[in-house]
Amino acid sequence: MVKRFTENPILTKSDISPSQPGWVVECVMNPGAFRYDGKDWLLLRVAERPPQKDGLVSFPVMDNEGSYQIMEFDKADPGLDLSDPRKLEYKGKTYLTTISHLRLVCSEDGVHFREPADFPSCIFGKGVLETFGIEDCRISRIEGAYYLTYTQVSENGVGVGLMRTSDWRHFTREGMILPPHNKDCALFEEQVGGRYYCLHRPSGIGLGGNFMWVSSSHDLRNWGGHHCILHTREGWWDSARVGAGAAPIKTEEGWLEIYHGADHHDRYCLGALLLDLDDPTRVIARSSDPIMEPDFDYEQEGFYGNVVFTNGYLLNGDEIVLYYGASDEVICGARLSVEEILSGILRTA
Repeated sequence: MVKRFTENPILTKSDISPSQPGWVVECVMNPGAFRYDGKDWLLLRVAERPPQKDGLVSFPVMDNEGSYQIMEFDKADPGLDLSDPRKLEYKGKTYLTTISHLRLVCSEDGVHFREPADFPSCIFGKGVLETFGIEDCRISRIEGAYYLTYTQVSENGVGVGLMRTSDWRHFTREGMILPPHNKDCALFEEQVGGRYYCLHRPSGIGLGGNFMWVSSSHDLRNWGGHHCILHTREGWWDSARVGAGAAPIKTEEGWLEIYHGADHHDRYCLGALLLDLDDPTRVIARSSDPIMEPDFDYEQEGFYGNVVFTNGYLLNGDEIVLYYGASDEVICGARLSVEEILSGILRTA
């Protein structure tokens, strides 16, 4: 069902320059995708930090004015927990080991990407809710404009931010639209029954879990009508968390969503979900088996291995050109068929 690009990985951290002099790009991952100005575009997440010194771990934090402060800890400090390469714990506080921003790249063939010279390629965090960076942007084109839903990270928590643009040179920031703890927000690209819809993933603490929800809005900023539509499945490939990929694809059978699921070993796979056309809170079908798993070396080994994760695709008729992050370190591409995915999940529904 999945035809990976023979050129994979199509982007690595060596292809992207750091945004700050002397810093090191640690990860390039999880791009949103869109078409504009006759080209294919990706909006990458770039994670970076200063060079590491012997015996120390150092990382940047942005202050409210947009300046970076470098924090350092002694690795031998007994109060320091470095068991997860993505974050550290110190005396009851959590920090990220890198800070992320969003980076634009474009392509004439959908495979070979470059940073454009005539566009502002970097989008940085801004303000008190983005001091730990911005991550994993999904892009939906709605009524002639591009809407960007992305993860805002700070010591206040992890929430969903919204920006919009029509020309990719000027951006309007709408602020946080879904408060912590929430992420993986994908906007439907047209209204259903006179309302806008989104998929998102709040996380329960104690009660609940990492489940997928659907919500609706009259203006894309204020959200209500919340429905939990997808739970994790104990003992399955999506037992620990589930989350939306990019905007759902409208088909005759329903809204097709490619989503990610992870198990308790943090192995990330991709599955498919079909929602009712007239009532997106109703699930028609769901993958029994993954439609894509981390099978290749570049998907199994890296900054955080055994990960395939998507939040961007381009649609060519029946063909989905899927862009995804692998091992939290590189960008890859694959081609899938809408009809094959639908027939697979409907057969097992």
